[in-house]
Amino acid sequence: MSLKIRLARFGTKKRPFYRIVVADVRAPRDGRFIEKLGFFNPLLPKDHAERLKLVGDRIQHWMSMGALPTDRVARMLGDAGLIAKPERGNNPEQSKPKAKAVERIAQKAEAARKAAEAAAAPADA
Repeated sequence: MSLKIRLARFGTKKRPFYRIVVADVRAPRDGRFIEKLGFFNPLLPKDHAERLKLVGDRIQHWMSMGALPTDRVARMLGDAGLIAKPERGNNPEQSKPKAKAVERIAQKAEAARKAAEAAAAPADA
């Protein structure tokens, strides 16, 4: 049985509230879980004491049993000092401009170069 420490969404529409739970990977996101390990309220300010509450000893217990945190929960645990903070991923390939955008940029640069040459030519004559 594979275990994950993940977020389960509660709260009403447009008012999210998350529980941090340990669950079987096959269980639905908001469905069956084994144990509640804390909660996260994203609507509160970042410096508010009730924004994130964790039960550190139970988290360490489940991680020793083989439970793996999801990326978001791992960042929260890293901020709380329970695990080493994971590095933020960087995907420069995805953020590069696509082929048509590169073509448009080249056309604009060519048009600007021609305009500059045309403006400079009458001044020389």
